[in-house]
Amino acid sequence: MSSVVVELSARDLVVADLASIAWSGSPLHVANVARQLERARLGEVDYLAVCPPSDVPVAKGAVDYRVKEGTGTLWQLSVHPALQSCGIGTFLVKAAEHRIRNRGLKRAELAVEECNPRARSLYERLGYVAFDRRPDSWDEQAPDGSLRRYETMCTLMGRSL
Repeated sequence: MSSVVVELSARDLVVADLASIAWSGSPLHVANVARQLERARLGEVDYLAVCPPSDVPVAKGAVDYRVKEGTGTLWQLSVHPALQSCGIGTFLVKAAEHRIRNRGLKRAELAVEECNPRARSLYERLGYVAFDRRPDSWDEQAPDGSLRRYETMCTLMGRSL
């Protein structure tokens, strides 16, 4: 068995990347990401892109500094489906934690859907510990373009940095 090593870098996600992240969700989701880029411009969030040398995002995610005092809250973490389980999610979380530490904060938190045990396993391997549960919901765009409400239960997890 042979392996290929590809260098990754993390940088700010920018408007020009939006067309390249359609794999991360519906057009409604990508429009939401565009709105979050305005918050990034204001310094309320960091929105990251993980890229190979082509500089095309293969993962993306954000850190919100307004959710909880003294904490960076990771959210909208996503790795291209064809590249999952290759270490890119770990790279993304570590890059987000680096941004949190650079702001002088010492805690990272996130919410993981209870129907996503693979993601929870990753976060546990990275030192995140469950501390609560809460329901969450958002609007999703169906393939026919209609909107539907998605409801889920999330486990809240955190770790000291």
